[in-house]
Amino acid sequence: MSQAAVEIDKLMALHPKGFDLSLDRITRVLETLGNPHLRLPPVIHIAGTNGKGSATAYCRALLEAAGLSVHVHSKPHLVNWHERYRMGRKGARGEFIDDETLADAIRRVAEANGGQHITVFEILTAVMFLLFSEHPADVAVVEVGLGGRFDATNVIVNPAATVIMPISLDHIAYLGDRVELIAAEKAAIMKPGCPSVIGYQSEDAALDVLVSTAERVGCPYTVFGQDYLAYEEFGRLVYQDEFGLLDLPLPRLLGRHQYGNAAAAIRAVKAAGFDLTEKMIASALVNVEWPARMQKLPAGKLWEHVPDGAELWLDGGHNPGAGVVIAELLADLEERQSRPVFLIAGMVNTKDATGYFRAFADLVETVFTVPVNDSDASVDPVALATDAQVAGLNARPCSGVEDALKEIATLVQQGEEPPRILIGGSLYLAGSVLRDNGTPPT
Repeated sequence: MSQAAVEIDKLMALHPKGFDLSLDRITRVLETLGNPHLRLPPVIHIAGTNGKGSATAYCRALLEAAGLSVHVHSKPHLVNWHERYRMGRKGARGEFIDDETLADAIRRVAEANGGQHITVFEILTAVMFLLFSEHPADVAVVEVGLGGRFDATNVIVNPAATVIMPISLDHIAYLGDRVELIAAEKAAIMKPGCPSVIGYQSEDAALDVLVSTAERVGCPYTVFGQDYLAYEEFGRLVYQDEFGLLDLPLPRLLGRHQYGNAAAAIRAVKAAGFDLTEKMIASALVNVEWPARMQKLPAGKLWEHVPDGAELWLDGGHNPGAGVVIAELLADLEERQSRPVFLIAGMVNTKDATGYFRAFADLVETVFTVPVNDSDASVDPVALATDAQVAGLNARPCSGVEDALKEIATLVQQGEEPPRILIGGSLYLAGSVLRDNGTPPT
């Protein structure tokens, strides 16, 4: 076990798991540490229900293509805690924080907290501020953890730009059961005078809240579909804003939803004051990396259970909005080459499982439900299979991903097209798959 993991295990034993939304504790700890959050490079602060991870990855790719050093704070991690802290390097790809430095920062923040009530997430956010303030970089890209208003990252005072990605129902116990309530929580990262980029919104109610908040707060804002946009034409990505029109390659990240994600990132980097050439943007789009987001799983240990010629995909999307865009991509793949489609799914009990599964009706032949072993909130596979059946899908519970792959292999008929298999429903499950396959993020 790494030094950092040992320190985090100590924190887990001392402090409550989960969320306790407030800025009081993080503010107190940061004051004790000398307010490192006030000594950051320019920050692009990103919130949203879906797409904020992809937007974070695009922002990093764009800025690195411009030769800048970029710190990135994203969450959750997939395999190792270090993935949450990517440290920028001038003229080179950023790297995950080394174990000794991370462990030392965790110990320093825990000492500053002095044993007082705090959540582990708040300590780890304070660690980010400490690391990013002590290691110079040209820019930092910071992803919101939950919501926005009371998320621990929302002590950032003057972001270079804020970004609000697509909003849909998720974390309703914390954020509300209507999209306009969730939008209000996420819009709270907007700051007076700081430009805000509003990504594609499928819900008019959410868009109305975001626009009205920006106007009330007094921050200049741009809206996808009005002030900037992106669409596919003749196998290319067309991006347009007030600065003109660009003819670009399609993003490396698959799915039509990625056009909007990429567009929001391009507009955000520009709004934050960084110059981008068409060549830089094109390079970023073809080199962007974001594991477990419709990732074609590379060769590894799990492949010994996969039928010959099959496609194996991995996605950590876990709410109804994510289900829609993932199913849309699977449908696009079906148009290019028809194959039997199977879904291996594990979910946690804070998610709308039936809403997620509903997107795959008439597309997936069978859902194999599995436990999420890396989460205490895992839904039992039998109960999850019932959720899938309520959504109109044929479902079978399994003991794990390997068991599900073996069952799929028995269903593939000789002479049929090899299957297309998607593993999804949880970032925790995606992380365990990458670990078990021997292909963790780098």
